[in-house]
Amino acid sequence: MKRNWKKLGVLTSVTGILLLAVAAVVFSQGPQGPPRGGPGSRDGLGPFARDLNLTDDQKAQIKKISESFHESERALHEQLRTLHESEPDPLSGTFDEAAVRTAAEARAKIQIELEVSHAKMMSQIAAVLTADQKAQLAAKRAQFQRQGPPPPPPDRP
Repeated sequence: MKRNWKKLGVLTSVTGILLLAVAAVVFSQGPQGPPRGGPGSRDGLGPFARDLNLTDDQKAQIKKISESFHESERALHEQLRTLHESEPDPLSGTFDEAAVRTAAEARAKIQIELEVSHAKMMSQIAAVLTADQKAQLAAKRAQFQRQGPPPPPPDRP
């Protein structure tokens, strides 16, 4: 049991790092109009990768990769939504542990697929970057990790 928790902890940590990296690459060039995909959005990239000095070709490739993965993940997100909506209500007065456990396991399997998909996307995006850009991105990730989580809110009387 402890071994599974350790694996889950490592997987969660790796996923967090990958998601930060994806966010850093996908969001380039700062705020430039409406959110990604909205009317008037320019390249769909945001502020995190602005310092990477991506070429127009790199931006186009990253945008294409990102859109492809987001499209392929749409069905997984829909499955998660459906599972959540069909989940037994724990406040209904009766508790069915087997049903709750089954629903949780189904959601976990979909979450794993989403995390694998994000890792694949990051790998493909990394292949578009130069060695210098990868080094810059690694330095940004290290900076985010050093900052740590935000402080907890102050206690209220």
